[in-house]
Amino acid sequence: MAKLEIRNLNKTYTPKVIPVKDVSLTVEDDEFLTLLGPSGCGKSTILRLIAGLEAPTRGRITIGNRDVTNLPPGDRNIAMVFQSYALYPHMTVYDNIASGLKLKKTPTEEIKGRVAEAARSLGLEELMNRKPGQMSGGQRQRVALARALVRNPDVFLLDEPLSNLDALLREKVRAEIKQLFAEQRVPVVYVTHDQTEAMTLSTKVAVLNKGLVQQLDAPSRIYNNPANLFVAGFVGSPQMNLLTLNCQGRYAMLGDFRVHLPDIPTSPSQIVFGIRPENVRVAAAEYPHTIKGRVILTENLGMNYLISVRVRGSQADSIILRALLPTDQSWNEEEITLALPPQFIHWFDVQTGDDIVSRQKLAVGG
Repeated sequence: MAKLEIRNLNKTYTPKVIPVKDVSLTVEDDEFLTLLGPSGCGKSTILRLIAGLEAPTRGRITIGNRDVTNLPPGDRNIAMVFQSYALYPHMTVYDNIASGLKLKKTPTEEIKGRVAEAARSLGLEELMNRKPGQMSGGQRQRVALARALVRNPDVFLLDEPLSNLDALLREKVRAEIKQLFAEQRVPVVYVTHDQTEAMTLSTKVAVLNKGLVQQLDAPSRIYNNPANLFVAGFVGSPQMNLLTLNCQGRYAMLGDFRVHLPDIPTSPSQIVFGIRPENVRVAAAEYPHTIKGRVILTENLGMNYLISVRVRGSQADSIILRALLPTDQSWNEEEITLALPPQFIHWFDVQTGDDIVSRQKLAVGG
């Protein structure tokens, strides 16, 4: 078993181009870590640094307590699955899967056994004599996965392996990947900009932006307890409502309505209010925290309606709140009363973007 650790990793190309600034991560034997973030955030560069395809400017990489920072890729015992599949077009499926083992001069009988096992686990038995050009994208991706599996590596690295697949096929292969790597018991590092992949596959997610880790946590905590404005805005679809509001005493002013602030030492002049559209409700009698507004847009998403509401008392277009409502829900098209359950409200500092409540808990040792 091998634990992957990276400490204070930095990659600098020029003084203005620093894709990885200072990243420290640990991935245990049975963990599936996803690096999630927008294009240019540094996630693929981190993967290439772990693989040895690029050398870090600073920092240290260890696999199973072995320092591999300056080792070539072939000496790290890692297996990488690329976005482009990277299959040999002139080779059959069998030869593609076996290629890495042959380079290591693995005995022929052992190669046959490992290839047969990987092909069986990925449903490739009937395709062993085909070449990549004779297969679909999903089949080629499974061949690339099988080629990684047969190597029995210390670490698996996957660089956006599903991005070239259509939506239905992506969902199918995603489920296969989850089952497959649950059985491997080695560290897995997966790179994607797709939050659905990150949330469904991972035991841990590292959300990155501008070369820094914004939050490292379990998927449920990334979603329910975002550490800052970037994480809150990036994770979730539809995106979280994030509104900068003026404060009066212990209240934030949402149009004509007052929302009680959390228990923090000082009362700010402004604060960022956040609530996910699926946590906004059509008000019932038992809800004490409600606002009124006019529905200005309704989008049918199939299972739900996404409605945009201009909050009463706000200036035109200045405060728009979105709510995700079931399609069997009815409301007055002219005016709607919405409930904002306090347990789903997030508060962020206007200047730093940090979650205020979590920061306060840390300050008092909670």
